Amino acid sequence: MLTKFTAYADAQTHASSAALWDLFEGDRDYLNIARECIGRHADGSGRTAVRIAHADGINEILSFDEIATGSARFAHWLDENGIEPGDRIAFMLEPSLPFYACLFGAMMTGAISVPLFTLFGLDGLRLRVDDCKPRLLITNAEKADMARQVKGTRVIVADQALLDEIARFADRYDTKTRASDMAVFQYTSGTTRELPEAVKHTHRSLVTLMFAALYGTGIRPGDEFFCPSSPAWGHGLWHGTLAPLAMGVTTGTFAGRFDATRLMQALADFGITNMSAAATHYRMMNNTGCAEDFNFAIEKLSYTGEPIDSATLEFIDTIFKVPACSMYGTTEIGVVLVNYPGATDFTVKPGSLGKPVPGLKLQVQRPDRRPTDPGEVGELMLWRRDRWETTKDRAHIDEDGYFYHDGRADDVIISAGWTMSAVEIENSLLKHENVQEAAVIGVPDEKRGQVVKAFIVSDRQPEENFTRELQDFTRERLSQHEFPRLIEFVDELPKTPAGKVHRKVLRDREAAAQNK
Repeated sequence: MLTKFTAYADAQTHASSAALWDLFEGDRDYLNIARECIGRHADGSGRTAVRIAHADGINEILSFDEIATGSARFAHWLDENGIEPGDRIAFMLEPSLPFYACLFGAMMTGAISVPLFTLFGLDGLRLRVDDCKPRLLITNAEKADMARQVKGTRVIVADQALLDEIARFADRYDTKTRASDMAVFQYTSGTTRELPEAVKHTHRSLVTLMFAALYGTGIRPGDEFFCPSSPAWGHGLWHGTLAPLAMGVTTGTFAGRFDATRLMQALADFGITNMSAAATHYRMMNNTGCAEDFNFAIEKLSYTGEPIDSATLEFIDTIFKVPACSMYGTTEIGVVLVNYPGATDFTVKPGSLGKPVPGLKLQVQRPDRRPTDPGEVGELMLWRRDRWETTKDRAHIDEDGYFYHDGRADDVIISAGWTMSAVEIENSLLKHENVQEAAVIGVPDEKRGQVVKAFIVSDRQPEENFTRELQDFTRERLSQHEFPRLIEFVDELPKTPAGKVHRKVLRDREAAAQNK
């Protein structure tokens, strides 16, 4: 059983697709995510499945038994309402008993669960509903009026009245889905003006996910796990919810407007030993200045979404005293590079994406598709379906075969013939004691083609001297040409719903301003 092994060497020896199937009750023909994550662990013992840290300070504890009962009753209710296998059930809910009942109940019946971010406005919601055409849209009372403005779908309010209505149904439901049946439509984060693609996952996707669970987040039975990312997005749903529950591991999540201090209180209260979060979450914890007020039990940490700057890595070392393990992947390709949290025979190199998941082949390539030399930046490629596929990211490797991220392909800035990385300049700026957040883009320039522009969030008064100080600070640490020629001080940076800095929004704003 793969869960018994924690060493990197063991992962290379024992991990295989065949071995993953031993973790599940289902087989290659018949498998159901709800059964694997909830049903088989509901044994009447009241064992905790999910801990929810609400922004208002309330902690909500849900057992496998409660979620299994709610899901089964909701599945029967869907049957009574004419929902058939393959129908889409969209739900826009914060983590709660109704959320998990909807998520797993829909999948029990063979319907497709479509989680939607609770902070979507009308345009963002309409685009996704028009795309997936759900039979039902389930939300809370606060969002119901807005949801009803989207034509073509029935809106259901998930409140106590709904729970009371489904209570008349049986608390067991026999699942019959095939492993190849669709289970989840997952929308990637993006702006409301362009529809991100819905990534379509089968029930079998849960099996391949376990490589990321075992070696990206390092989940093992006995862990007290927590992931503050919203389960409307890939990280929060697959890595923060489905993966730990499939192993019978108690997981935790955050509900409501994110607050870093509230998160740290939850980590301490719940005795969390393993956390996986976005890089932004760690940065925000550092910015509170009060992390030392809490007693943590952390043994394993992982992060995803974007690289972590050196100041935040230093914070993690000081406060949590365990290495921060990067986990790299996308909603489309899954997790492909990991740092094997908990493996005592694997050295975690600060800032590295780590090494490939067992069985995968990745390579950094030049434009002519030849592999790069160590230290040379190129395009990160994944070998899949008997060919090289691009990840649309730039990277390099070191002499030991560790991979490093060098930004999205469209985050490369070419100015007067010099090629510069937005990520590298951002990381340099973030080392300044007065810089809380930084985002860098290339903007058109008549003389140089492009110049670097930085957007800075700071508690210091913006002034010309501060601008020059930041320019000199960056130039001294990188090179004489590699610094922001333009700096704009802002109150906040645009972010994707998943918490990553949204450089595309900044680029679009700049383009619109120049076209006026």
